[in-house]
Amino acid sequence: MRVWNRHHRIVDVAPERVGALIDTLAADGDRLWPVDAWPPMRFDRPLGVGADGGHGPVRYRIESCEPGKWVRFRFTAPRGFDGFHEFTLRTTENGKTELGHLMVLRLRHPAWLTYPLLWRPMHDALLEDCLDRAERELTGTVEAPARWSLYVRLLRKLISGKRPFRLSTNKVPPMSTTAIK
Repeated sequence: MRVWNRHHRIVDVAPERVGALIDTLAADGDRLWPVDAWPPMRFDRPLGVGADGGHGPVRYRIESCEPGKWVRFRFTAPRGFDGFHEFTLRTTENGKTELGHLMVLRLRHPAWLTYPLLWRPMHDALLEDCLDRAERELTGTVEAPARWSLYVRLLRKLISGKRPFRLSTNKVPPMSTTAIK
């Protein structure tokens, strides 16, 4: 199974400002990654070719990088992910700047099952939060903030170990341990 997943945001700022955001990835004071709601992106050394790291259970190695322009990550985990993801920028025809994220994968077992059920909805929510953060950093506001779907909220609760639903606010008395005669 092949995956081509793209997210982007267009902002009316100079490309150098957007490139500066990309360069903060995984650094102290990261201004792009939504660390307030998702596991932080971390690497074993500064952003550059050969750095190993990732976020949460997702692992990758930086395979190419042009500071201020783009960075590409090659997946090393989870199992079954064969491909890359990257942040890029480009100038649009009307002089604005597009910050893009592209993920291209060939899924192998078990990812052909886990990707559509778990990874894709979580990835899409994380990337939209990331682009919201970029837009807020660059413009001071977010024109159309992303919202997590009910399914993403459920997955986050299940992964965190919290009960996804409150069944009742009424307390049920404990069962009696005396035998019924």
